Amino acid sequence: MSDGEWPSAQRSTGGGTTDGRRLRRDNNRRAVVDALLMLYREGNLSPSTEEIAARSGVSSRSLFRYFDDVDDLARAAIVAEVDRIRHLTTVDAHPDQPLATRLSELATQRSVLWEAVGAVAMVSRMRAHRNPTLADALRANRAQLRQQVADVIAPELVAAGQGATTLLALADVLTSFETWRLLRDDQMLSVDAARVALLEGLTRLFAGP
Repeated sequence: MSDGEWPSAQRSTGGGTTDGRRLRRDNNRRAVVDALLMLYREGNLSPSTEEIAARSGVSSRSLFRYFDDVDDLARAAIVAEVDRIRHLTTVDAHPDQPLATRLSELATQRSVLWEAVGAVAMVSRMRAHRNPTLADALRANRAQLRQQVADVIAPELVAAGQGATTLLALADVLTSFETWRLLRDDQMLSVDAARVALLEGLTRLFAGP
């Protein structure tokens, strides 16, 4: 091998080492996030670093080489979960369909969505008051879901005239995560019973006096 070939070989070796470290870092980050999400789903909404490390296989000492702090780790987990359930955020309803069909689709979609994202939604609300980034994301998500409701009931909002703001506000609250948890946790309803209750509430809201 000539002297002129050495720099190229050194660059290749260095690049391989760098790529390997990056891959190992990415894999460890993913393992930690997955471990935290599993703990959330099991009902442990505030796990210790030792619990996260034990579940992920990454040592407690190494944990925060990959994340700035606990809030940064929680934020990464929430983002990963939102990406995972993004396909559940659409409602298969169109303004030209009968109102009963649209409301049924909305109630069904919300029941599936809130059951899928329940633990992470609770964590995001627990941490939002001290994490501006999470608080902003939560406000944006709520606004997006409110607009989704507005799109589903667009004809009724037009017909409501000056009462449209109140009508949308009530429909938004009825379909919110907070209402769903009240139905499931406080009222101890099954998923199917909670969905039926949600649909009944929406139907009565639009039935008028």
